[in-house]
Amino acid sequence: MDSEVTVITCPYVDVRLTSTISSFEVKRRFNRGITIAALKGKLEMVVGASFSSMDLELYGVSDKFLQKMDDNEALLGSYPVDDECRIHVIDRSGGQLEFTDVSKVEKFELSDEAYKKRTDSARSFMKNLRVGQYNEEEMARKKAELAAQQEEEKVAANAISVGNRCKVQVIGQPTKLGTVMYVGTTDFKPSYWVGVKYDEPLGKHNGTVEGKQYFECEDKYGGFVKPQNVTVGDFPEEDYGLDEM
Repeated sequence: MDSEVTVITCPYVDVRLTSTISSFEVKRRFNRGITIAALKGKLEMVVGASFSSMDLELYGVSDKFLQKMDDNEALLGSYPVDDECRIHVIDRSGGQLEFTDVSKVEKFELSDEAYKKRTDSARSFMKNLRVGQYNEEEMARKKAELAAQQEEEKVAANAISVGNRCKVQVIGQPTKLGTVMYVGTTDFKPSYWVGVKYDEPLGKHNGTVEGKQYFECEDKYGGFVKPQNVTVGDFPEEDYGLDEM
């Protein structure tokens, strides 16, 4: 028998949230790759129910009940959740708010120290399972990998100079020729980047990103790429005949 394969084209999903605590319905976006335990942790701050007393039910776009979401270690994307589906939070502690005017509701604030002491929270659950940021070995491994990657990018960047002709090869994209216009760190993303003015209008901007100008070129001729994707050399600018009739 053929096994069923689920293809996820979008990593995020926009859902409606309701609960037994409040009559309000809100919308939130979640990553399909988070666990139900992590989802409950986020919902603690949204609906006010505690992790240990929280049950989740999934409803379709037309509010037809689909199934319970009762496996804390399962991924959100493993459930048939699509945009505009509804996740209903059931608070088994019996808590319920009668307010319809939120301006009259006293704001509840819990200090980080007090939250750390709770044993029924999502943080406590994840810490006991040693997942995510609470897995010290995994976090140390990721930190070492990031440091090695940044050092590799720094070495590659030091071998590239402004004014170099270059070839840019990014997986899944066509090879592009251009001129190096910028080498270094940026404000829009960490680590090292190379700003390139392409020979063709295959870029994304004119050298300005998020309001900061790193170099100048015509619109759609500029792009930023990782140093490892840049090869410098004697790449003559080709004549694409753009000025010919």
